[in-house]
Amino acid sequence: MNGQHTLECGSTAGPAPDARRPCADLSLDEAQLLDTQRAFDSVAADYDGPRGNNELVQRMRLALWDAVQGEFPSASRLLDLGCGTGIDALEFARRGHQVVASDWSPRMVARTWARAVAEDQQARVSAIHLGIQQLDRLDDAFDGIYSNFGPLNCAPDLGSVAGECARLLRPGGRLVFSVMGRICPWELGHYALRGRFRRAGVRAARGATAVGMNRHTIWTRYYLPREFYRAFAGHFSLAGYRALSLFMPPPYLVDYYRRHRRWCERLGWLDDRLGALPLLRDMGDHFLIVMRRR
Repeated sequence: MNGQHTLECGSTAGPAPDARRPCADLSLDEAQLLDTQRAFDSVAADYDGPRGNNELVQRMRLALWDAVQGEFPSASRLLDLGCGTGIDALEFARRGHQVVASDWSPRMVARTWARAVAEDQQARVSAIHLGIQQLDRLDDAFDGIYSNFGPLNCAPDLGSVAGECARLLRPGGRLVFSVMGRICPWELGHYALRGRFRRAGVRAARGATAVGMNRHTIWTRYYLPREFYRAFAGHFSLAGYRALSLFMPPPYLVDYYRRHRRWCERLGWLDDRLGALPLLRDMGDHFLIVMRRR
């Protein structure tokens, strides 16, 4: 991941910390919240450029767009968890949806609102500074909730997130989440071949793992798809899931992709056709999961 971590939000569960309090007074979760928020604030100015929206990110982004549009073919009210600079929110606004775009990074929220104004989409997009840990502050009803590139990997209490999502969704509402997976063959091979065995195994860690970005720290948790779904099973049924960037290199290896574009496009063809098969769908840089409210 290094400097091209593709998370789009630093949201986590728990009470929102007060940045004015001394660090010694913060709980572990609160300190991690602030670390992650600062990391994304630090890259917000250019996060929709090569850092956070290179060719491989764009390919993965299209997978979520197609999944959301498949679940919501007509105009719907959607909540974006971890909106980043608003690329997804504005795309769905153009397609006729009403989008509430939320993020724990205030600078990301500012970029989202600036994008909405520039495209004259203020009537369809609202941008709010709200972390996933603050969903209890929303009093609204949505047809769907989506999240792209792993904001939910930063949540220490997925069960609480699941309960709030169920509360906010109308009956029959759906979740479409892109989540960072626990088994990424490309990552294992890339770092193991360089003798960086500790880095190769970082996704195997349980609990929050420190991931560096722009001289800051993002606190990240990794999941197998079924492991992730267990937190939501009390409120949602599993509609399906698939691997993203299993055969295709993950976004932080974009330089490799650019040097071997033709070969990698063939690997992308395999992703598209085999990524939803049993066993294979449990691997990859991310997985795309769809759940329906009971």
